[in-house]
Order: sequence, then C-alpha cells, then structure tokens
Amino acid sequence: MARTRVRIISLLALSTTLALVAGCGDDNNDTKGSNSGSDSDSKKSAGRPTVVVTTTWEGAFAKAAGAEDIKVIVPQSVHHAPDYDPKPSDLAAVAKADFVLYAPFEPYAAKIKEAAGSKAELVEVNLDNDPEKAGAEVARLAALFGTDEAARKWKSGFDTEYARLNGELKAAWPGGQSPAVVSQVFTAWSAKLAGATTVGTYGPEAVTPAQLAELSAKKPALVLDNAHMSTGTVLPGSGARQVKIVNYPGNELDLLAVYRNAAAELKKAMQP
Repeated sequence: MARTRVRIISLLALSTTLALVAGCGDDNNDTKGSNSGSDSDSKKSAGRPTVVVTTTWEGAFAKAAGAEDIKVIVPQSVHHAPDYDPKPSDLAAVAKADFVLYAPFEPYAAKIKEAAGSKAELVEVNLDNDPEKAGAEVARLAALFGTDEAARKWKSGFDTEYARLNGELKAAWPGGQSPAVVSQVFTAWSAKLAGATTVGTYGPEAVTPAQLAELSAKKPALVLDNAHMSTGTVLPGSGARQVKIVNYPGNELDLLAVYRNAAAELKKAMQP
C-alpha cells in the first residue's frame, strides 16, 4: 500500500480506443450497466447499481454492501494495485458504471474515469479490515447504492462469524495468555481478531536496525506480516513466529473469507 509512483499508460489513446469500440456497437449489444438516462436512475433506485472497483478489496466491500453487478479492474495476481496499467476494456467498464470505487493509494482511478468519459460517481473507500471500520464503510456504501437492507443482513452474519472466530482464537492462546505480537501497520486488525496484545508496529517501510533492536527487546511471540508488502523476515533472531496476513479477498469477493483465513493462520502459529 505504499504510495508508489504510478506509471499510467496513454489514457488519451485508450480513450480513443474506447470511442471506436463504442462506435462499433449495435442494438443487440448487452447494455447492462449503462449509466445513460433513465436506465441508470432506475437501477440505482431499485438498488441494482453497476459498480466498478479497482481491486477485489473494494469489490468485497461493495458486495457486502449489497451490490451485485461488480467489475474488478486489477487482477488479484497484482499485489500492488498502483502498478497496474489500465486496458481499453477497463475503460469500457468504467464508462458503463454508476459508481467507481478506489482507494487513496490508487491515484490513477480519477484519471481512468476522466479518460473513459464516465458520469459514474467516484467513491474513495477506506480499506481497513478492522471490524468497526469495515462495518461503517459497508453501511456508507449501502447508503450510496440504496441497498441498506442487504448490508444490514450481511453485518448481522459478519458479527456472528467474527465473534466465533475471536472466541476460537482466544481458546487457542498458549497457556491461556494473550500472545504478545508485533504488527505491520496494515495488519493490526488481525491482532484484534486474535485478542492479542500488540507490543509494537512497523512499516510500511522495512524495519530499520534501530527498530529491529527495539521490537525484538519486547519479546513478541508473533509477527503479523503484510503478505502484500512483505520485506522478508521482520525480526530475525528474535524467536518470534512470523504470520502472513492477507488483506485482499479472492475473486469470489467474500470479505469474511479474509477473516477466516487470518484466523486459521493465527491458530496454526499459536500452536506449540
């Protein structure tokens, strides 16, 4: 999630390509997702917006909020979304969207929308898997989409599953004691899920020698590393077990799967 300088391919050229593609259309083309005229208005009022998202993370938030027609631009295989080069097909999807969801560390989103000539509403999403923050963001998106009831249903299921995972992890504490952990700044939510005691944080930059000495001195049992920004072994020689935490959901856009996967990794790491 570092603020990486982004290489944007020629969006003007892509805009021209998009215009040519649009000009070749006919009445038989599937116009689902078009944001022109009353069709877009009726879809929004019916709670069926067409949503384009930059990554699966925004996509999972949108799905949790109740959106069903979701197009993900950046493939899951690209760990750092700012490194992705948009394609003409991406612009075509944006041109038909009601909403375009992006994160602040993905600075090309506004340029994609501008190049595509879309009238979509550009929405910045706070990507944080902390349960309170995630719940608030899902509710906010649902208010924009007109899908409040679907979001409330999701939140009810989420709260139940989160409580279950939290209970299982607390039952797995070594010796019945909350483990001391060091978290990467974007994996703090997983420490909370485990009920762990955070004794220090690092990142997003690599740990400096001074930080290494300081964090190692706190004798953490676990280091919760960010799988998308890993710099290798964080506290070598400290004896702490390093746990890989994944923030992004898979292509199924299931946000709960992120918590289940993190819980499984944490439980494994806490075993003797």
